[in-house]
Amino acid sequence: MTEENRLQHSELIPKQAREQLLSGKKMMIKFGADPSAQDLHLGHCVVLFQLKKLQEMGHHIQFIIGDFTAKIGDPTGKNETRKPLTDQEIKKNAKTYQDQVFKILDPKQTTVYYNSEWLEKLTSNDMIELSAKYNVARMMERDDFEKRFKQGHSIGIHEFLYPLLQGYDSVILKSDLEIGGTDQKFNLLVGRQLQREYQSGVEQAIMTMPILEGTDGVKKMSKSLQNHIAINENPNDMFGKIMSIPDTLLPHYIALLTDISKKVMEEQQVAMKAGELNPKDVKELLGKKIVSYFHSKALAEEAYNHFQLVFKKKEVPENIPEIYITTKMSLVNIVMENQLLPSKKEFFRLVTQGAVSINSHKVHDGYDIVKEKESVLKIGKRKLYKLIIKA
Repeated sequence: MTEENRLQHSELIPKQAREQLLSGKKMMIKFGADPSAQDLHLGHCVVLFQLKKLQEMGHHIQFIIGDFTAKIGDPTGKNETRKPLTDQEIKKNAKTYQDQVFKILDPKQTTVYYNSEWLEKLTSNDMIELSAKYNVARMMERDDFEKRFKQGHSIGIHEFLYPLLQGYDSVILKSDLEIGGTDQKFNLLVGRQLQREYQSGVEQAIMTMPILEGTDGVKKMSKSLQNHIAINENPNDMFGKIMSIPDTLLPHYIALLTDISKKVMEEQQVAMKAGELNPKDVKELLGKKIVSYFHSKALAEEAYNHFQLVFKKKEVPENIPEIYITTKMSLVNIVMENQLLPSKKEFFRLVTQGAVSINSHKVHDGYDIVKEKESVLKIGKRKLYKLIIKA
């Protein structure tokens, strides 16, 4: 599908905005991301790839790192109030976002903003004025707020501020168009309403992109759900995770993450349904394509060979990471000291599921002491480490 056809079929872009996008006149297009975690993942790439196409059409991207709004936390899709992040966590995560986004976007056609630049300057009077621009009834029309209210779950007053502050970003930047996932539709519309209320001279159009499910095949891709594929993932893990997605998700991943034509995708689906094409072969092509994009073709081929060796032949590769340990170190201490997993809770969950092994023997107690001079630790389906006891 050409970009012109894609835009013509978007019901959420008014005709005038579609014409402007295709006219060659430069538009200021806003996209924001709160640094609530360190890594951008393939779910973010659905929007970022679309932004890249819009850059190729001559438009300019306003990439907002929501370092101020991250202190509240986007309540979208949440059934409880989010825990606030510390300033240190936000600063650390924000740095990774700025580094990673230019793996996709053209820096010359992108301006990076931190919304603390203007939101921290708002006075008490400014906040009261902003809050008066929207009413509670409209706010409660938002799907997640309505569900939480009916279920008796807590809704913090500060959560109502989130869509207002995100919308205020559009007032400051005078964005012509804002793009986000379909779950962001409410927030994007608030931005347009506030531009009108503040008489900013523009009323942004909005474009929404489909949500990408995580590797579990059910929920939205999210680092907090551990079902994500980070764009900074090492090639072997990235390829392995793509191979683990359910077959039913293949058409969705291909449509949202590649430039494969609609005709070819339809032919693939027909062939898979007829049993003429193995979904595994399609995943391998997808895995190579994604790894090549974020790393290189050579590393994509190495990742493919690594996967064949580990998962088909059940062999241990020679080049797995080596970890030097001291005697009497427990597995949980090894894992945490070397940051192999984000938390002890995650480690013990995997132990309980039988997903941790030493030399092919399942671990039943995370506090077991590693005694052999050299051993192979396997965590989950893809993570392999050689443990070597120091002399």
